[in-house]
Amino acid sequence: MTPPYARIAADIRRRIAEGELAPGDRVPSTRQVAAQWGVALATATRALAELRREGLVRAEPRVGTVVAEPPPALPPAPGAAAQPGDRTRLAAPSRAAEAARRRPGAGAERELTRERVVRAAIEIADAEGLPALSMRGVAARLGVAAMSPYRYVGSKDDLILLMADEAFGELGYPADPPESRRERLEIAGRTLWAIFRRHPWLAQLSPLGRPLALPGLTVHADWALAALDGLGLDPATVLDVHILLYSHVQGLAINLEREAQIAAATGLSEDQWMDVQGPALTAIAGSGRYPAFAKVIGELGEDGYDFRLDDLFELGLRLLLDGVTCLVERSRASGR
Repeated sequence: MTPPYARIAADIRRRIAEGELAPGDRVPSTRQVAAQWGVALATATRALAELRREGLVRAEPRVGTVVAEPPPALPPAPGAAAQPGDRTRLAAPSRAAEAARRRPGAGAERELTRERVVRAAIEIADAEGLPALSMRGVAARLGVAAMSPYRYVGSKDDLILLMADEAFGELGYPADPPESRRERLEIAGRTLWAIFRRHPWLAQLSPLGRPLALPGLTVHADWALAALDGLGLDPATVLDVHILLYSHVQGLAINLEREAQIAAATGLSEDQWMDVQGPALTAIAGSGRYPAFAKVIGELGEDGYDFRLDDLFELGLRLLLDGVTCLVERSRASGR
């Protein structure tokens, strides 16, 4: 009997071959596959991994799994007449090569490392969110036996910490810090925002009161604390300012992951969601009970309001740095 994952892969493969799914189109996510075919998430993950190994689909960060571009066509063999369909004909693998490819974990087990396990897990979280991550899913993505990743990582919780440490450590700081303390703090904020932009799932890991003891994350704290050192602020205030800077970045970044989750669950983009909510918001503004809200909405005019997290990050960072400048000046004035 054909296993469920193979039947699912065959159905999606057929849809791609018939043009129902074109290059760049999203294929069903792991959760959607599991719901549509009534299978476990591990089975859904294995089906998509099979298609990924065949080169039919690929993971697109913050989009999901999409149909891959077809490989270039092979030219006809020397001396052979061109046949109809040669533009899309691919060379058939030898029986030995096909058997080797289908042998579970062939070659992959020998090449498996902790770094590969962590990187595969990060790719899954980037593409489908942290809830889609599982040890079996990582194994399927790597094309190895389900228990193989456990030789390098003790548990899923351990894996997530390794992922976070790796992700936070992707970007560093200049060897020669600028003279301006404000510029140093600005670099800290922008570096963290760039990391969260790459890996939105990082914002979901822990609340401010339970910081993660990770070298990759501590690098960012050390840079920000060094920028605040020597400004006349007491140690508690220095930590408060650092936490406020981090929370500004993390607080906005949480919305990156939540937006992706809601879009996947509802099938509505931000604009479509606002179109649905429009009549209710218009009714609230026109009720006369909220004059300030109605005034601002009315003054926006036909252009409306464009919600952009990057713009909010820049505005918040500027206001926060202005506030730090005032705090330092007040501290110095009171110390005279």
